[in-house]
Amino acid sequence: MKAVIQRAKQARVVVEDNTEGKIDFGLVVLLGVSHDDTEEDAEYLAKKIVSLRIFEDEQEKMNLSLQDVGGSVLSISQFTLYADTRKGRRPNFLAAAKPDPAKHLYGVFNQLLEEAGTRVETGVFGADMQVHLTNDGPVTLILDSSDRSRS
Repeated sequence: MKAVIQRAKQARVVVEDNTEGKIDFGLVVLLGVSHDDTEEDAEYLAKKIVSLRIFEDEQEKMNLSLQDVGGSVLSISQFTLYADTRKGRRPNFLAAAKPDPAKHLYGVFNQLLEEAGTRVETGVFGADMQVHLTNDGPVTLILDSSDRSRS
């Protein structure tokens, strides 16, 4: 499971001219699910994301977590994080999970964030979405659940 995390002053996701999810402050999480991912991957990323110290304290040092600052998450499913662009000019997405298991794990991930006390807004799984955000910093990180085996 891969996540691109962007610290945001505000963000919203629009589907067919309707705002589906909106946060005032927190993180935008673009989440990709592979066919090898399990609920353990979702748990690892959810715990990591809510506890990452990427918000500034009084000394302007990244020392506070999403939980510390009471931020929200705008969670967007994004299978294109598993694009393979090594050959040719057209990416393939064979590493991305099929829609049903991906939707299930995306839901598990969001539920785990909520259980950790984080307000979660979402887009619409599988829809064509427009994501609007003000990236704060800018701070953008990439997490991969396969990294947990290396730490």
